[in-house]
Amino acid sequence: MAIFTNAPLLAAILSFVFAQVAKVFTTWYLDRKWDLTRLVGSGGMPSSHSAFVTGLCTAVGFANGTSSVEFAVCFVFSAIVMYDASGVRQHAGKQANVLNQIISELPPEHPVSEVRPLKDALGHTPIQVFAGA
Repeated sequence: MAIFTNAPLLAAILSFVFAQVAKVFTTWYLDRKWDLTRLVGSGGMPSSHSAFVTGLCTAVGFANGTSSVEFAVCFVFSAIVMYDASGVRQHAGKQANVLNQIISELPPEHPVSEVRPLKDALGHTPIQVFAGA
C-alpha cells in the first residue's frame, strides 16, 4: 500500500511517537517516577503536536523543496498548530485548573460538586513547543 511509503506521513508519525516516548523519560527526570500514561497523554515536555507538524513540514521540504506550495501550506499549518498549543490550549488548561479548584470548594450538596475533574494538562509552554519542534 502506498500509504506505508509516504515519507512525509511516516516522518510525522515517527516524530510524534518519539515525542510521546520522550515524555515518559522527561516525567521520570522531573518527578523520579515512571508514568507510562504519558505515552498517550497530551501536554508536557516535549510537545508531540509540534513534533508531528515539524516532522511533516521537514519531510515535505526535503521531498518537494522549500519553495513549493506544499511546503508553504505545511509551514503555515505548523505555525498555527504550535501557536495553538502554546496559547489557546495552555490557557484552557489553566482555566480547567481554576474551575477544578472552585468545584472542590463547593458544598457537598451542590449539584456540580460531584462533577469529574476537568483535564488540566492540555497545552504547552513555549519551551515545550520549541523542544517538540
